Amino acid sequence: MPVRFLSRAWFDLTFSTKSVTARYALGVMRIGIDLGGTKIAGAVLSDDGSILARRRTPTPAEYPLTLQTLTTMVAELEAEVGRSCSVGIGVPGAKSPHSGLMKNANNAGLNGQPFDDDLAAALGRPIRMANDADCFALSEAVDGAGADHDVVFGVIIGTGTGGGIVVGKKLLQGVNAITGEWGHNPLPWPGPSEVPGPACYCGRNGCIERYLSGTGLQEDHAIVAGERLAGSDIIARAAAGEAASQATLDRYVDRMARALASIINVLDPGVIVLGGGVSKTEALYTLVPQRWSNYVYSDHVATKLACHAHGDDSGLRGAAWLWDEPPSD
Repeated sequence: MPVRFLSRAWFDLTFSTKSVTARYALGVMRIGIDLGGTKIAGAVLSDDGSILARRRTPTPAEYPLTLQTLTTMVAELEAEVGRSCSVGIGVPGAKSPHSGLMKNANNAGLNGQPFDDDLAAALGRPIRMANDADCFALSEAVDGAGADHDVVFGVIIGTGTGGGIVVGKKLLQGVNAITGEWGHNPLPWPGPSEVPGPACYCGRNGCIERYLSGTGLQEDHAIVAGERLAGSDIIARAAAGEAASQATLDRYVDRMARALASIINVLDPGVIVLGGGVSKTEALYTLVPQRWSNYVYSDHVATKLACHAHGDDSGLRGAAWLWDEPPSD
């Protein structure tokens, strides 16, 4: 019942002329939710981007429980701030424009479900939804590491490799709902040892994700050096001067430089912002730009490589800012 009351209040507040005036007099509040494979994080953002309330909870394995958990989180956040809010959500995967159902989600419970419709029905209000990498990119473009640039490519490199494109602080979204999915292109300019490349879960070989993900870094080191280490240990050993780890890092840097050069050659962004676990590797921000000039089709590369400004909050912040986006349908 509390959810129904809050949802009805939001509807009245948003769509009656008198209430719209009151809403803007008080300032807009936005709820952003980052739905991950293991956790759900949500927050309320004010107009200036300040976080006013937070919630975090494990992601349920069952789809109905996921919907229930999300509605409860929205109700709790709105109760804490005493206001009804818009709701945006970042998800793994995307909604298929063809079927209207979720696809490409690593949370298997979402695939094949009309997730945004179900969540909107559960909340009793419209919502906005985007891929988690798109939300990351939007967050960093609005008021993060890409705020001073018109064209921003956001990259999440962790267990997988995702991307999002923002132009003029608006998400670039295509007809197939796969904008920014650079990780499932082949690694550019492969050497003999990189052909055909490792098998990818998408059914192809040699995908960028299989080289640049944290898992890919670990597997490359295990194959070449004969020792399985965590990615953080490889980076630490490389910084300490250990030869095998330095060689692994050098291969990784060159592969990232090639992969991002292909993006620069097509998109020509002002900045590429890195997120995810691998983004904590400080050496990348010097070494990769030094190397990508070998592959970019220009006499000078002005594109910047930057670390995210908002950390783990980037996904939920970008989801909240979806309500500054025009409707996608």
